[in-house]
Amino acid sequence: MKPKSEVEIDVRYAETDQMGVVHHANYLVWFELARTRFCLDAGTPYPEIEDLGYFMLITQAQQNYRLAACYGDSVKVTAWLDWVASRSLQFSYQVERGGQLLTTGHTRHIWVRRESRQPCSMPVSLRETFLKLAEQTTFKRS
Repeated sequence: MKPKSEVEIDVRYAETDQMGVVHHANYLVWFELARTRFCLDAGTPYPEIEDLGYFMLITQAQQNYRLAACYGDSVKVTAWLDWVASRSLQFSYQVERGGQLLTTGHTRHIWVRRESRQPCSMPVSLRETFLKLAEQTTFKRS
């Protein structure tokens, strides 16, 4: 079973629309919280990735809604690493309330050099860690 990280979130009024339902854009913020927790739990905090001179830029974000999260709910957001390729990777997410699945999604990222903002291969120093987290022995063909 792939390593996963979780964050608990109490839905705030500011995250909802007039009906008290969480606005769709906030799920991406929650995904980011879970993704950065995943990196931290994996021993590679995102600030360290930036200190190495790299960013993971999002190239795609997808969300699939089943049920609404609402003001006052407590939700659990879970993140895991689906796959890695030499220049890209994909994280997946799920949002639950009391064990009930509300939303699923994924984000795809490319590696970019911090200074030049140009796409590049995954840093050599992170390859073993990210392959292990994705339960892969070699890069996926992208």
